[in-house]
Amino acid sequence: MEKLSQQEEEAMQAAWQVGTGFIRDFLELLNEPKPPYTTLASTIKNLENKGFLKSEKLGNSYRYTPAIQEEEYKKRFMSGFVSDYFKNSYKDLVTFFANEKKISASELKEIIKLIEKP
Repeated sequence: MEKLSQQEEEAMQAAWQVGTGFIRDFLELLNEPKPPYTTLASTIKNLENKGFLKSEKLGNSYRYTPAIQEEEYKKRFMSGFVSDYFKNSYKDLVTFFANEKKISASELKEIIKLIEKP
């Protein structure tokens, strides 16, 4: 799966929130400063070309629906991230965050409980 740019990820976040909608619906959800409508429209078209969104023509506009669910994107993104930066080792990933003081001992204990759950 192709990695999305920050602009594309923001547009997809809006699309996932809306579910099915028009460019103006997505634009309303974006943080300030909002991109121009035409910039977002171009980003949405790129996402459609990459297979992340599908469109349906209604009159003279298009309604877009995510073609991939957010959870599926997260799974694929994280797998690629761990592979690229941590040699496919989730242990190294957790160790990195522990060394950087980005994860606490209590959070690690919670993670262990989740892993040990039947």
